Amino acid sequence: MKKLIQPLLILLFVMIISCSSEKKETSQVSVNTEPFGKMPDGTEIKLFTLRNKSGIEVKVITYGGIITSIKVPDREGKSEDIVLGYDNLEGYLNASPYFGAIIGRYGNRIARGKFELDGNEYSLATNNMGNHLHGGIAGFDKVVWDAQPFAAENTVGVKLSYTSPDMEEGYPGKLEVVVTYVLNDDNSLTFEYSATTDKRTVVNLTNHSYYNLSGMKDDILNHELLLSSSQYLPVDSTLIPTEIASIEGTPFDFRSAKVIGKEINNDDIQLKNGGGYDHCWVLDESDDELKFAASVFEPKSGRNMEIFTTEPGIQFYTGNFLDGSINGKNGKNYAYRSGFCLETQHYPDSPNRPDFPSVVLNPGEKYSSKTITRFSTK
Repeated sequence: MKKLIQPLLILLFVMIISCSSEKKETSQVSVNTEPFGKMPDGTEIKLFTLRNKSGIEVKVITYGGIITSIKVPDREGKSEDIVLGYDNLEGYLNASPYFGAIIGRYGNRIARGKFELDGNEYSLATNNMGNHLHGGIAGFDKVVWDAQPFAAENTVGVKLSYTSPDMEEGYPGKLEVVVTYVLNDDNSLTFEYSATTDKRTVVNLTNHSYYNLSGMKDDILNHELLLSSSQYLPVDSTLIPTEIASIEGTPFDFRSAKVIGKEINNDDIQLKNGGGYDHCWVLDESDDELKFAASVFEPKSGRNMEIFTTEPGIQFYTGNFLDGSINGKNGKNYAYRSGFCLETQHYPDSPNRPDFPSVVLNPGEKYSSKTITRFSTK
């Protein structure tokens, strides 16, 4: 009897260990779906949680395609949330300065809310100092996206889609948009944008996440920033570009890494116009389709992020309009300069500037853009 029981016990032990290992492996790479509240009209908003094998976690909701959370480890292995946002849908509905959202149809500003295309003048909402900002009153940050989560051996993600009808927010053409977030096992988060139109239009899509690599322990002024750029776009008092200028000898020179706060309060007209940094940098030319754009390092935590993109520019914003009035996640008040944005994009006001790279999309063409943000520690 003992001879029979012993092999059975061994077999049972092996089966338990095998099942345990299998469960552990599937829990490392996963995408989970759960409710995240309802819109005023009753539409249910979904929350997707993406996890890779290294334990990085990204949360995305169908309202605005918003990234509500990104948890990454510090140099000691402690994971913390590094983006600003809210714990619930109500926060995003009531008062959100585009936290984590998809921005469109046009990211950044269009002067006086007007542009001309094929001899027709189009009028858009003037929702920021007399100019059009981030797609208008109800841009892509305020619509509910269809979503399809997916998982593969080394990646996990969610594919978001939305059809913007002709003349929505004043833009011509029915625009079919797809935005895909992909979390990879190399600890990179990929943003893929595509769009098609049935009428000539303008498009400039981006993501508006606010980062703080300290995990909200400090402001962002001690973060070290490097930008692969020798030129930037100076702006007027309403933040519309006036020219393309060299960063040589200015506080806008980040070709060598320096702390964000080093020159942010200098007596410089451009810093006064922006209330700090709120400008677009012209990325240096590269033979690589995905060119290196920027890196940010937070010394206390050791967290580091690198950005690669197909876009010609990157908007660097230092949370100059945050004033402590927003009560965000975990009851945290988002104070002045408690988050920064690095938005890969075409240049502001490009529809009115033939000297800037074109943002026109024609029927039969496909708009495509890709940005990769890679997280690490050092």
